[in-house]
Amino acid sequence: MFVRTAARDGIRGSTAARGLRATAVAMLAAAALASCTQDTPQDAASPRPSAPAAPVDNADQAEQAASEASEATEEPALPAEPAPEAVRDAFATLQATLNDTCTPGAGDCAYFLGRVTRELTELDEAMRADPKGPGHFKQPLADMKALFAKLGTDRSTPHLEKHFTAIVGTRDGINTWMQDHPDDYR
Repeated sequence: MFVRTAARDGIRGSTAARGLRATAVAMLAAAALASCTQDTPQDAASPRPSAPAAPVDNADQAEQAASEASEATEEPALPAEPAPEAVRDAFATLQATLNDTCTPGAGDCAYFLGRVTRELTELDEAMRADPKGPGHFKQPLADMKALFAKLGTDRSTPHLEKHFTAIVGTRDGINTWMQDHPDDYR
């Protein structure tokens, strides 16, 4: 009541009124918090007609969620490594480059040669991981191994342009091999 009277008297903006309001709000919050947390076993057994059920339900839900969260953090999950693509999918992305080309030295080869090299690398991984085993893909794996030995770790555009014929030849040779093995890509 005093807060309302003081506000009506025009001291709404004064420091004393703000302090009084802040104190009143803090006391109300503390009283509400105390009434929720100081239940005795006897209080818990008897229903309280004036207490709303929602805060108790929310408290139970919060406790359950916290329990589930702690259970989930007890066993750290290892990040799953992505599985290699299926040979069919990896070959399809390589095959999409068949009509593409570039002119070494003309400045248009960076994307093309980088993509073909990446597609060959992914096809190599897929063939090695395939249930048929690497023995089934003996020829294309040997061709890619020879190409990757020539390329080494340098994937710069000038280096890839230097090996343009080997990269495109490997791509085309694998395409021909795969056409003779339709069960691997259909």
